[in-house]
Amino acid sequence: MNHSDKSSLTAERLRFKLPSLEWRELLQGTIVSGTTGLALVPLLQSAFGLEFSEAVTCSIIHSLLLCTSFLFFGINLAPGWITPVLPLVLAFVLGTYGSPTERFQAMTALSINFFVLTFFLGITGLGQKLFNWMPRALKGGIVIGAAMAAFKRVFLDDIETFLAAPVATSVALVVCFLLLFSQPVLRFREKYKIIDGLANLGLLPCLIFAGVVGWWLGELQFTISWGFFAPEFSSLWEKSSPYYIGWPTLDMYMQGIPLSLVAYTMLFGDIVTGDEITKSAQHTRPDNQIQLNLKRVHTSVAARNLLMAVSAPFFSSQGVLWAGVQVVVVQRWKQGSDKMASLMSGIGSYYIGAPLVFFLLPALSLLTPLMDIALSMTLVITGYACAYVAMEIPKNATERGVVFATGMALVLFEPWLALSIGLAMNVLLVSSEAGNLGSE
Repeated sequence: MNHSDKSSLTAERLRFKLPSLEWRELLQGTIVSGTTGLALVPLLQSAFGLEFSEAVTCSIIHSLLLCTSFLFFGINLAPGWITPVLPLVLAFVLGTYGSPTERFQAMTALSINFFVLTFFLGITGLGQKLFNWMPRALKGGIVIGAAMAAFKRVFLDDIETFLAAPVATSVALVVCFLLLFSQPVLRFREKYKIIDGLANLGLLPCLIFAGVVGWWLGELQFTISWGFFAPEFSSLWEKSSPYYIGWPTLDMYMQGIPLSLVAYTMLFGDIVTGDEITKSAQHTRPDNQIQLNLKRVHTSVAARNLLMAVSAPFFSSQGVLWAGVQVVVVQRWKQGSDKMASLMSGIGSYYIGAPLVFFLLPALSLLTPLMDIALSMTLVITGYACAYVAMEIPKNATERGVVFATGMALVLFEPWLALSIGLAMNVLLVSSEAGNLGSE
């Protein structure tokens, strides 16, 4: 390799680590990511004994840790929670342990278990082998199962949240689907710059419309506070960090192992989903070839869960994919380099402003009433995206049937039982050919 080649390679690595700024993604990401990041605040107050300022501080730490996924590890997936496992985590922690101290210790145990699991699978390469081995129909079943679980959570499990602001949430969803997925609106975007401009802002117009309608109908109440937010790191750590409250007992670690294994199954599904969302649009961007490095993905998740375990334990807030954001960014990325320089620049821009907005009280107080809507909107987009991605994976009618049956099993049964059903159906009904996603 000559000197010019080395210089070019160095420059490429710098661009990879320091992606260019995409202003549209920065604007909407600052608001949407910030709003969704606040969704855990009420739960941290009611079930974990934190004050509002301490709960927001916890969200700041979670947001900063998510940013390390692309800043330090170069992962080209939009990081987020392992959302499907969150209800299981809450049922286990809140149902098994009564005091806030025990609940935080249990969260630490789950996070450390997950760190050990993901680090082992990543460093040994077993995660790569598992990823490459997975049959195509089982892969599609995991993805469509995530879709079904997302819709189930919004419209069944958390229906009270939806009914608290039904019109505002519905407006957000309608605007979101029109701007992101509607074919008729796509034709209007080609004719009218104002519609194209709104669509390029992704989720931001959806929240604005929802906020205005919700305020007008009285579903949402906005109270603006002025000044700067001062994080309460010391008091948060005194209530949550194992260095202050004590480390989990051996029994907590042991009881958390099955749930950590289930969470890895969900994480694996997120890796599959994120890779498929990107691959479905790769043909439109031959100038920006994307490859998924599974060892790096596992190392990133492991490191973030370990850091979270000792600073702001709340499993499963450090996953690998926020599918709704991945869809939004990929939708604009595939329009060409004149719309988005690279996928990494879009992902990085979407997240980089979120931790900063928490420090501004006017922004913090303005976003707080929208946090439930943002979470519901993200889950529904995730479900829709997973559904259309899953439909593209199977290649024949038999595989499509296995995909649907596996997805339903994931919704109805325990994850390991569901995966066993899906694997058995693959062995009995589908040929031995396995889908290979490839690796870096």
